[in-house]
Amino acid sequence: MLTSVYVLFKVRYRYWAKRGVPCLEPIFPFGSLQRSGKRRHIKDTLDETYQEFSGKEPLAGLYFFTDAVLMVLDLDLIHNMLVRDFSKFHDRGLFYNERSDPLSANLLTLEGHKWKVLRSKLTPTFTSGKMKFMYPTILGVMDQFDQTLREILKTQKDVEIKELLARFTTDVIGTCAFGIECNSLKDPNTEFRKVGRTAFEKTRHGLFGRAFLGQFPRLSRKLGLKTTRDDVSDFFMKVVRETVEFREKNNVRRNDFMDILIQLKNGGNGNGDSKDGEAKLSFEEIAAQAFIFFLAGFETSSTNMTYSLYELAKNTEIQEKARREINEVLEKHSGEFTYDAMMEMTYIGHINNGKYLKLWT
Repeated sequence: MLTSVYVLFKVRYRYWAKRGVPCLEPIFPFGSLQRSGKRRHIKDTLDETYQEFSGKEPLAGLYFFTDAVLMVLDLDLIHNMLVRDFSKFHDRGLFYNERSDPLSANLLTLEGHKWKVLRSKLTPTFTSGKMKFMYPTILGVMDQFDQTLREILKTQKDVEIKELLARFTTDVIGTCAFGIECNSLKDPNTEFRKVGRTAFEKTRHGLFGRAFLGQFPRLSRKLGLKTTRDDVSDFFMKVVRETVEFREKNNVRRNDFMDILIQLKNGGNGNGDSKDGEAKLSFEEIAAQAFIFFLAGFETSSTNMTYSLYELAKNTEIQEKARREINEVLEKHSGEFTYDAMMEMTYIGHINNGKYLKLWT
């Protein structure tokens, strides 16, 4: 039995060689995830492969256990795949179980026709007009952040900025996606903050469990395996259900993401218009999109802001130029930090888009 498994792995490890794609020598049974007898984080594997073949080859191969994974290195090829040939490369290969774990079946993980239909429904919800409607809500949380930071500085010399920013983005996403005042800026131990931290830091499965889900997704679905922790799933399903029921019962309308999802649930198009015969979002689909909106928003945004502040602290000339632009634009808008004022801050926009990253590295 063990011999058969070993032979199977060795056959799989010839996949890239047979196709002429360069790859670092895989090691049984981890493939590219182990080197010199030590298991490594996937980041290290990707970094080593990139450093080895970037500038030399357009493609490189890896193995995650028995899965053959392709790393695309040529920028023109990447562009073609993401734009011209996107219809053939939209799946991300992430496990989801729509029946047993509805929160896992979201816009990030769904594949094929289901993903295409859902994306066509949700794309209009992220127009600049929709973002502008949500802006006053975000501005209100910004005022709370400013107040909290000032209070902390009265008693503390050092501030754990990553944690504070995570509380800020939790409140922003909580109010925009769920219409709920999370108040994690005032109380870092609110349930929203604790559950969000749990979702990222305490995964349901270990290395081999995640590998099994990736290697055998169909079997995993038949077995009813999940990726979302039960406590996290129960919390978010409860929050979404209560929010939807309250808004529909009391005819509450807000300019937020949840309002748009409720419109789609009732057959609208996210713009307040109803379309007869158009497929509606189910409650489970609404919950899944709100869940990924929350996860993708609070952690990634707080991390990005943390690094931005760190680099600005290291490069005072860029910091001063950014400050001058802010003061000049605010002066034109009578000191009001409006949506239009923010859009006029082009230098800060360039920094956020990475245009000046080369000045920092």
